[in-house]
Order: sequence, then structure tokens, then C-alpha cells
Amino acid sequence: MRSLFGSSDSTNSTRGSEAGRVARHSSGWKELLKHLRSQESLRILDIGPTSSSNINYITNLGHSIYMANVVEEASKPEWIVPGEAGEPAGFDVERFLESNLSFSGRMFDVVIFWDTADYLPEPLLAPVFTRIHQVLQPGGLMLAFFHATTGPETSFCRYHLTDTEVVEMQKAGNYPLLHIFSNRKIENMLNEFSNYRFFLAKDSLREVIITR
Repeated sequence: MRSLFGSSDSTNSTRGSEAGRVARHSSGWKELLKHLRSQESLRILDIGPTSSSNINYITNLGHSIYMANVVEEASKPEWIVPGEAGEPAGFDVERFLESNLSFSGRMFDVVIFWDTADYLPEPLLAPVFTRIHQVLQPGGLMLAFFHATTGPETSFCRYHLTDTEVVEMQKAGNYPLLHIFSNRKIENMLNEFSNYRFFLAKDSLREVIITR
């Protein structure tokens, strides 16, 4: 994780990484962008591979940003706990949360969750959503993507924000897609939150704006 509050990296230094980006219309980002433009000094949590262009964009809007790439961290073997007496191996959920989603008392106004849930091991799903609920301000918003189908074109991506209703997708690793959730399963995972709204999309991603 990296704390990036008040980052002032030069936008020009990020443009050389644009190769391989694919533009995608995002109704969820369009709605969230309206919120970001209408508010001041929000605290944003971006859960995904670090994007310097996202850091620059959010700070230029007058907000602060904190980043955590939990998919990369969850793939590391250090969190696996050996099973006892022939039992299957487990996952050290509490240690993972304290190492990767502990924010020293900080609360957030917005969480950009991307498609993180689709790549997390099953034992982490409910605890991660509970932790996000705990650190999101009442009335705060979260944008999440979920894959509706899988196929050869499915890749773990870094998502880059833009000043339009488009996000740019760039392959960021070879992590396997672990889940395809039904709408009912998504609703069950979000049962701690007060409200959520699904957006229709023309591709294989479903988008949800969730309210704490």
C-alpha cells in the first residue's frame, strides 16, 4: 500500500505508459465523476494497481488519494496457513487485512474498487467488503465492477481515470479470474451497505455504485 495524500507527480511523466490501453465507456465512472466535481477535499481510496495518472487526476480535482493493490498482495503465498491433520490449507485473513487494509483511523469518502472482488480468494470476499464498510464514511460512495462472463479476453487490468465518461484499461498481470457473480450474489455481498445501483453495460462488465 502507498499513502499518496497530496501527491504532486507530473502528469507528463505518466504519458509514456499509455501503450496497450483500451478505452471503455463507464456509466458508473460518469456518475462518480459528477460527485467528485461537485465536492471539495474528499478522501479517495483506489483499490487496484497503482496508476500515476489516477493520482494526478484526483489530486488535481482537489482531493487526496490512498492506494492499495490487494489482488497482487492476496496472490502471495505468505498468507496461506497449512492445514492440520489432513485439513486443506487456509488463508490468514486477519493478518492480511491488518497488513493491507489498515488505515490508521482514516475514513474515506469514496472507494474505487474496480473489479477487485472477481480476483480475490473466497475467504477474503466478505471480510474485505466488511472492512471497506468500516472505513467508508456514512453516505460515502463506492464504484465496483463485476465480470458477467469469462473468456480468453479476460485479463486483470489497471484502470486509468479520464476527464470524460471513459476509463482506460491496461493489462496489469496474469492473475486468474476466480469468480463470476450473479446479481443476487453481488447483492448479498453488499448487504451491509445502505443502497446500490446497477448500470447496464454493452461488454462483459457490470457496474455498481454503492452507498454506505
